[in-house]
Amino acid sequence: MCTPNKHLAGDGQADLRVHGGPYKAVYSYPQEHYAFWQNHLGGAELEAGAFGENLTTLGLLEDQVRVGDCYQIGTAILMAVQPRQPCFKLGLRFQNDRMVRDFEQAGRSGIYFRVIQEGTLQAGDSITLVQQAPHAVTIQDLTDSLASGPKDAHKLEAMLAVPELIPSWRERLTRMLEH
Repeated sequence: MCTPNKHLAGDGQADLRVHGGPYKAVYSYPQEHYAFWQNHLGGAELEAGAFGENLTTLGLLEDQVRVGDCYQIGTAILMAVQPRQPCFKLGLRFQNDRMVRDFEQAGRSGIYFRVIQEGTLQAGDSITLVQQAPHAVTIQDLTDSLASGPKDAHKLEAMLAVPELIPSWRERLTRMLEH
């Protein structure tokens, strides 16, 4: 089993109440989503890192990555733990008051990782799945649980059964199940 560490060395965050920390040590965003956003934003040119991600990835999509999957990138090992829920700063970054809502509605969240093994990584390093979580709950499942409308109790229970589910998500899903 992958055992969590702390954070990615040299990657500090100004406000650890809502950014960074052990459950948001590394944020990855799929390059595959960039075409959607370029179209959505009227052809805007977007460079890697445009969404505030530490890693712009290729082939690491939310509907394929399970909560608890561990990946090696360079010499670091990272565990997928949750989707991103953006704050107002994303709207400021794009000078678009609707951007946070549009981001959430698009369901293209990106993936937050915990650091399991500190290491060195750089652009061009391969991303290798080193341990797949034994359940089928994906990052996209967590993202989808936030959509408005009725909730599927069986899906919520499956998500709550994931041992790697972080405390804030466990609390949120428990509240959904109770209502």
